Amino acid sequence: LTFLNTLSKMHLRFEIDDDGIRFLGDGPPPPAIALETDVHPGFMTDWQQPFTVLLTQADGMSVVHETIYEDRFGYTQALQEMGAHIGLYAKCLGEVQCRFREQQYAHSCVVRGPTPLKATQLDIPDIRAGCSYILAALCADGLSEVYGIDHIERGYENLDRKLRKLGAQIERVQERDLVV
Repeated sequence: LTFLNTLSKMHLRFEIDDDGIRFLGDGPPPPAIALETDVHPGFMTDWQQPFTVLLTQADGMSVVHETIYEDRFGYTQALQEMGAHIGLYAKCLGEVQCRFREQQYAHSCVVRGPTPLKATQLDIPDIRAGCSYILAALCADGLSEVYGIDHIERGYENLDRKLRKLGAQIERVQERDLVV
C-alpha cells in the first residue's frame, strides 16, 4: 500500500484488478517528492534505489532519507556519471531524526530533475544497485551495457524477459551481461 500511495503522490497512474496492477505510462514528468525509508508498513528501504532513478525524471528537487541501513547510496555515483543531479548529505533531511544523525556518512540525498540520462557501461555491485542501473539504462538515451546481472538474477528471475514483455528494448548478450 505504501508503494502505491507513493506513486499516487507522484500523480502516476495505475489500475488494480484481479490480474494485478497495470501502470499507465506517458504524461508530464511527475512532481518531486520527499521519501523516507522505514520499517513495514513504511516505505521499504529496498525500494529506495529504484525510486531514486524515478526521481531523476521527476520535476523539481526530491529528497530521499535512508533511516534503516547505512551505506545505501553507493549506486548514486553511477547515476551521476549518467548525468543525474544527486547530492549526498550526512544530515537527516527527512522529518525523522534517525539513528544516523550524528554519523559522518551520507544517508540523505537530494535529486534534481528531470534529467536526461546518457547511456554508459555499468558494472552491477549488488542486487539493489543492479535494479536501479537497469532502470536508469532504460531511461537513458542510447545503448547501455550492464555487466554482472547474476546479482539481479538472485532476486529478479528473468528480469530481462519480463521487461521485454513490457516493451523494453533489452537483450541478454551473454549469460552475465545485458544490452539496454
